[in-house]
Amino acid sequence: MLRKTETTTRSEPDRTEGDVNLSPRRDEWQREHVGKDARVMLGRDEAVFIRQSLSTPCLTSLRSANGPYINDDEGRRYLDFHGNSAHHIGYGHPRVIEAIVSQLTTLPFSPRRFTNEPAVMLAERLVSIAPHGLRKALFAPGGSAAIGIALKLARLATGRYKTIAFRGSFHGASLEASAVGGEDLFRTGFGPLLPGCFHAAPPDARRCGFGCDGVCAMRCVGGIEEILEREGDIAAVIAEPIRCTTVLIPPAGYWQRVREACDRHGSLLIFDEIPTALGRTGDMFASHSVGVAPDMLVLGKSLGGAAMPIAAVLAKESLDCAPHKAVGHYTHEKSPVSAAAALATLDVIQEENLPERSRRLGALVVEHLRSIAESLPLVGDVRGRGLLIGIELVMPDDPRSPNPHAAESVLYGCLSDGLSFKISAGNVITLTPPLNIAEPLLWHAVEILKKHLNAAGQRTCR
Repeated sequence: MLRKTETTTRSEPDRTEGDVNLSPRRDEWQREHVGKDARVMLGRDEAVFIRQSLSTPCLTSLRSANGPYINDDEGRRYLDFHGNSAHHIGYGHPRVIEAIVSQLTTLPFSPRRFTNEPAVMLAERLVSIAPHGLRKALFAPGGSAAIGIALKLARLATGRYKTIAFRGSFHGASLEASAVGGEDLFRTGFGPLLPGCFHAAPPDARRCGFGCDGVCAMRCVGGIEEILEREGDIAAVIAEPIRCTTVLIPPAGYWQRVREACDRHGSLLIFDEIPTALGRTGDMFASHSVGVAPDMLVLGKSLGGAAMPIAAVLAKESLDCAPHKAVGHYTHEKSPVSAAAALATLDVIQEENLPERSRRLGALVVEHLRSIAESLPLVGDVRGRGLLIGIELVMPDDPRSPNPHAAESVLYGCLSDGLSFKISAGNVITLTPPLNIAEPLLWHAVEILKKHLNAAGQRTCR
């Protein structure tokens, strides 16, 4: 008999990383929208997959995906403004599919002791567009594994093992990534984690605990500086330069101060851009958006064109310091098929100038949503950088209190009208549409969202 833990008996599910399958509102949506065939598939899924609050039991079953759409077994289609941040160029892009098929017919796999043209080309391409000084690369089959590579390199290069990350941060679901990350959902109940993992206050003026009264005075940087000074042997500070899930954008000068503090104490700065790289924030890398070059940068998700799993670590040449070790020892370390998909993805992003498009359209959408929010006390904040947009829902009579039930109401209402997106931290609507989405479809999605924000606002005010 397995012993129940605190996390399995808590009355309120942990919503920090997304909408959960433990919600009565989800049950209600499924009763109204999931038919017999999909229910059969959901039953088969639950019978064989280990249950998790963010996946199995699943919402419904998908049959196909194309462009900005995902299509379920009931014949409904949804504009996908979630996509696990993997669908920068939409689903089934013909250039990505063509590259994958072509590579499969020539070199489908490369054993580890050999190299291959697509893998080398991809490494060359990435370091050519990376932030200044990042001239070396390693590939991995996913973001969590790439975070592990970065941690190993930081330890070897500095001779230290301690890290600083933000409270509430997410850097992957593996045991090592969960240790450095700060989300309780991935840390509690799993026993001892990596030692030396410190967590500092994020640059969020409402929640950092430094008394900034809603206007960030960057006092939270002092928390990082204090840990660096006190410990004296921190290997690395690891963070998303712009937090993807809650769209947390630090104030100007924030990362410059952190960069200077790391340099003073001999600590590395690792930017986790797994969800934000390749144009999402209006620049090729969010590092460019915040004006700071890290010592290492981790990217993934969209790199494989929403088709192949691949992630990468980009590092300064001085961190190429482990020829006698094996820091990225993966079966698919230099997958020619994944590399071909990534090269085609980069071609589309660069040739269609999707970072600039993201910057332009994102600014228009944020401006429009802010004008809507003026008449909706339910909306506490609208923020964005490029086509990474967050809408924070609060209690109308207490703007400091999150409103997760309103967020759920908006989500399932929008799903009924064919729009899917992520809910982060329980109350932040996170919008990450494909960067090449047609403008009429983008504005159609905004109208769906507006409809259900208004409906939720009316219910909340009753």
